[in-house]
Amino acid sequence: MIDPPEPAVTGVLGPSQATAPVRLPVPAGLGRLLVLLVVFVCAACGLVYELELVALASYLVGDSVTQASVVLSVMVFGMGVGALLAKRLRCRAAVGFGAVEAALALVGGSSAMALYACFAWFGQSRSALVAFSLAIGVLVGAEVPLLMTLIQRVRRQDPGGAVADLFAADYVGALVGGLAFPFLLLPGFGQLTGALVTGAVNAVAGGALVLWLFREDLTGRARWALLAVNALALALLGAGVLLATPFERAARQAVYGSAARVAVQTGVQEVVLTGGTGGGAGAGRERKGSGRPLALYLDGRLRVSADNEFRYHEALVHPAMAGGPHGRTLVLGGGDGLAVRELLRYRTVRSVTVVELDAGLLELARTDPGLSSLNRRSLSDPRVRVVTADAFDWLRQRAAPAPGHRPRPYDVIVSDLPDPGISASAKLYSQEFYGLALRALADDGRLVVHAGPPGARPRSYWTVDATIRAVGLSTVPYRIDGGRPEFAGGPDRAADPAPRAARPGPAAVPAAGALRYWGFLLAARHSPRLDVAPDAPASAAVSHETLRAGRYAVARGRIP
Repeated sequence: MIDPPEPAVTGVLGPSQATAPVRLPVPAGLGRLLVLLVVFVCAACGLVYELELVALASYLVGDSVTQASVVLSVMVFGMGVGALLAKRLRCRAAVGFGAVEAALALVGGSSAMALYACFAWFGQSRSALVAFSLAIGVLVGAEVPLLMTLIQRVRRQDPGGAVADLFAADYVGALVGGLAFPFLLLPGFGQLTGALVTGAVNAVAGGALVLWLFREDLTGRARWALLAVNALALALLGAGVLLATPFERAARQAVYGSAARVAVQTGVQEVVLTGGTGGGAGAGRERKGSGRPLALYLDGRLRVSADNEFRYHEALVHPAMAGGPHGRTLVLGGGDGLAVRELLRYRTVRSVTVVELDAGLLELARTDPGLSSLNRRSLSDPRVRVVTADAFDWLRQRAAPAPGHRPRPYDVIVSDLPDPGISASAKLYSQEFYGLALRALADDGRLVVHAGPPGARPRSYWTVDATIRAVGLSTVPYRIDGGRPEFAGGPDRAADPAPRAARPGPAAVPAAGALRYWGFLLAARHSPRLDVAPDAPASAAVSHETLRAGRYAVARGRIP
């Protein structure tokens, strides 16, 4: 009969030895505490990877609810697969855990950069998102069985008690990771560098536990192999940190088609400006010079194109100014100052209140040479009052004033908010929101809403219409075209979508000869009149004829 090989030679422990006490460089109680500390750190890192994938997917692809569902479901499935695969590593738990943590640090830390690269240079990142979610899930799922084996090797205890301690450290670590991501990593490092730093912390924690605390479980070859793997992971992550800034610059150039002139993370969203220099900032109806026209992107979505943004803003503002007084106006959103510019073209406008959540966007609209030129420095006009607040919360506070104080209603309310197709803006298109807007509206006042493209997303468009009517307002739907077939628009400023051009980027380019349309809803307590006010300034996009044609065109596609 042949004797089995000795563990000291192979580094493999038999089933009975896998949980036998191991000789540690510290007392067993301290060793157990160190294992639980590593559980805590690894859980925090794992949740950061998860949140990083959700945040980046929502930014790159949109529809945060769908992206969160995909990431979470695939990752949880992967955790189950990883737990099953880890059963084969229990007899070499120290080596297995060290290898798993090195791989997890590298995959999780580089996931944000890899996803952004797929989006920037290949035009899509859905497949990469699923692949990274699955890979990270498998590696995270393999941690717990291996850690359970290691903690039992420090000191044998009741399995139920060991599981309770392990999961307690795991859940508390997840809490810390979940809070660190939005409040520390994102504002302090940004998405790409934050993920890389998290990966480095993960590699150090996992490597230190195995190479120091459980060094007696390692053969010389295994020790050097783990040391080399962890050193390689840390070197690659460190190189990623050093290259993050030039990488982001190159990726933005690939995405936006030119070097981003301004790229800032405001705390609310990423704001990117391209063009707008050398005379290219003016509105399309009067733009002079040969410079590249200004384009404003919010979280990767084209919000403003200086070539023809005037068509959108004229169609948004001018119909609401007809049919009654318009001296006192309110703009919800509109932090770029362009809707305000159109309002201030009316001499009878006495005051404009702007409620915008993003203070960084407001600052750019005031100070950036290109954007402030495009909006004619409207936010610096003495008739304009700017409030930095969430539009929903501001309307709700206004609806519950202090005793003895009754706010004056507005003649015109302009809702220039993100598209209803974006999950984060859902409450800004709710019945509660329009009920609050109604309370702020004068008896003969008008409310105008950008409701998305009626042709591309008819159900979303007509849902907004039904929601407004549900609070007691009458509506008139209408649309306006982008003015030229090659107009490019992002998801919240686009009309009917078309295939992307060969160059990837956030702006979809329509097929040749296809016009794009913006959809609007004009609402009032009584049937609103869709027309142009007698005192309306000259308009290049809006007239009685274009509004009438736009109304009839939308009505033909009405969904009951």
